[in-house]
Amino acid sequence: MFSFLKLKIGFQLVKTRLVVPLGVMLALLLLLAHGQTSREEACRRIGHEDHRFIVCTFDTRQADLRLFWQDPEGKPYGGFSPILTELRAKGETLAFGMNAGMFDSGLAPVGLYIEHGHMVRAANMRNGPGNFHLKPNGVFYIGAKGAEGKSAGVMETSRFLKSGLAPDYATQSGPLLVMDGTVHPKIKASGTSEKIRNGVGVRERHIVVFAISEDPVTFFAFASFFRDQLGCPDALYLDGSVSNLFVPALERTDDWSKLGPIVGVVEKSKQ
Repeated sequence: MFSFLKLKIGFQLVKTRLVVPLGVMLALLLLLAHGQTSREEACRRIGHEDHRFIVCTFDTRQADLRLFWQDPEGKPYGGFSPILTELRAKGETLAFGMNAGMFDSGLAPVGLYIEHGHMVRAANMRNGPGNFHLKPNGVFYIGAKGAEGKSAGVMETSRFLKSGLAPDYATQSGPLLVMDGTVHPKIKASGTSEKIRNGVGVRERHIVVFAISEDPVTFFAFASFFRDQLGCPDALYLDGSVSNLFVPALERTDDWSKLGPIVGVVEKSKQ
């Protein structure tokens, strides 16, 4: 890719008969190379306390983050491949994807779900069994606009509902892993249940951090990773056991489990 860019730039300079100082040319080529490297390094592998994770970090002011659930005919996508096909028809592609919240047997979101600013599913405030109902649970939202520009966040569910925020996208899941810098009170270091888990954290209102474990981890190890290693004061558990990841740059294109809501980063297709 880098060689192609050099050839293309050289061709354009000859075509327009511009004379560019060598230093300027080198600076331009380094800038292009850095941009390519930055995209490739959005996702990376990180070790933490004898566990391995894949972490993907995006700035909402630059990355096009979206949620996906149903296709134009109202059928759940169920995985990354149908989304990729639909985007390709529009000249776009999926650079990153991950399951984004718990769902029922029909692949419908269990709790609040907002897409393109429209509330498709209302918030679920009921008590019940399972991780979703291990309160406090929370909402991950994208696209709440304000003085600081397009932002994102993870917020306790009742607090989100009272906030008056009207984001472009939102998904409810649970439990909260970290809230205001503190691990969920019911997540104990003594816990022994280990699973492949994925979640999302937000810092500085614009930096969204997704993580998935590459080996089974406890809830406490996963929550501590978000707080201590990734520096996220607020983080939300998305799911376990069904956790899927789509990152072609890391040769991860999971499709072994049907999914409900999906979060993805959309880019223009490379010509």
